[in-house]
Amino acid sequence: MIKKHIPNAITSLNLFSGCIAVVSAIEGDLTAAFLFIILSAVFDFFDGFAARKLGVASPIGKDLDSLADDISFGLAPAAIVSSLLKECDYPEAMLDWAFVIPYIPYVIAVFSALRLAKFNNDERQHVSFIGMPTPANAIMTGAMANMPVAAFLWQPAPVFSDMLHFGLWSMLMLLAYAFITSWLLVCPVPMFSFKQKGKTQYVFAGCAIVLTALFAFAGLFATMVLYIAISFASTNRNTK
Repeated sequence: MIKKHIPNAITSLNLFSGCIAVVSAIEGDLTAAFLFIILSAVFDFFDGFAARKLGVASPIGKDLDSLADDISFGLAPAAIVSSLLKECDYPEAMLDWAFVIPYIPYVIAVFSALRLAKFNNDERQHVSFIGMPTPANAIMTGAMANMPVAAFLWQPAPVFSDMLHFGLWSMLMLLAYAFITSWLLVCPVPMFSFKQKGKTQYVFAGCAIVLTALFAFAGLFATMVLYIAISFASTNRNTK
């Protein structure tokens, strides 16, 4: 039957789009990389939707989905951060070994694979997540990379401007971002999903629309930070 191949075909489009996102990021076209990550996220939504509606979910489809997601939402954001690090103006004392720095963010791809493997084998994650979902992390990274140059990740705080070289500041912030997001992917913190019932999802969706409409890339980045903050706040409230 043709219909049993439809979800896997959509997943393959996710993978194909993710590959283009990776290439775009490596070539320095971060806007294109971000747009193809968004396209991958659309395909990622519809492959599962199609599998459920057609009743053709399969172990092969599940494995293919994870492989595609690690490219689109693991390798692609890693390549984006790597590309940003290549543009840093490193201090002269670092020039001999600075070429190594852009490879470090690929830990994001490694932790994304680990997060996906845990998701596939964790019975607790059917309607919610434990750790940050890989698509959310990839979208946050793509938005961060396309924010205005004067965004806080790039502009040294006044108190540090005379203490740190501008390129060193950028490098430290980007490396910190790579490690923090890698940890978020596998941290034991429950994060809400739109599969859950409740008003939190609707409030978040409304905030996301307003922030993105008002501030574009910066608003979308803020939306992902809000998602993390709400999830951590809910966890702290539930443990009291």
